[in-house]
Amino acid sequence: MGLLFLCLKSGFRRLDFRFQYTNIGITHTEHHRELSNAVFRSEDIEFVADLLHAWTMQGTKGPPAIEFLGICARHLVGLQNRVPSSPRLRRLVIRSVELTKYAIPNEVGVDRFIEFLNHLHVTIEDIDDGSSWMESLLRTIQSPEASQHLSHSYWELLAELAVSSYWPKTDPTNGLRITTSLVEAEEWSRLECWTGVLWMLLPEDVDPTEGDLGHSTTLLFRQRPGAVQKLEQWMEQWGRRYGNRVPKSFQQLCKQAHEAAKQHAS
Repeated sequence: MGLLFLCLKSGFRRLDFRFQYTNIGITHTEHHRELSNAVFRSEDIEFVADLLHAWTMQGTKGPPAIEFLGICARHLVGLQNRVPSSPRLRRLVIRSVELTKYAIPNEVGVDRFIEFLNHLHVTIEDIDDGSSWMESLLRTIQSPEASQHLSHSYWELLAELAVSSYWPKTDPTNGLRITTSLVEAEEWSRLECWTGVLWMLLPEDVDPTEGDLGHSTTLLFRQRPGAVQKLEQWMEQWGRRYGNRVPKSFQQLCKQAHEAAKQHAS
């Protein structure tokens, strides 16, 4: 085992994580499972980083490596108390979550995954594939635990990703249960982010002003006047980036909110 550790340490650590292609191949075997168990138990976190480095290289033959990262989900989540002491390990753990998408929450449960994310403090600067993170966060946020326990920073991260990452238009009715939950809990800061996401994912042929999204947006603007400017900024950036038209219905709601604020001030 010492020889294997030495091989990982002297070999993989020489590889530049930014390098796009390599001929490393990983075969999913029981020996790799045993090796990973031993590495993750090691007190030297750089051994763990070496192993994750090997599995997350962009040129690594994908399915076996990604599959194995999913199998090691419990090990990854168990690293949460060790990650902050190593920026390199943190970066590789974030990359592992990005590659596995649903595998980690499926393996360890949403509660533990949310706790892990909160400890990891992922920002948009940490992310390589915004679409993968957006997909993962959208699925996580749909869990009942997210509205209470997922850090506000991840709701804002999701909105930032909606602005900057490609994502297909979706039916906003799928997110209305979350909207209702946030309104009932008076989680206005999270609702601000979630409302922005729904507007950006809204199909162009849907007019929400008479539905729940329009109602929740109006309620948000009443409870949190600063949200008007924040959502306008997000929608403007999103429109410029993708050449999309900001929905007239959204603009009308913002106009009404601005007029109400002027009347209240006078």
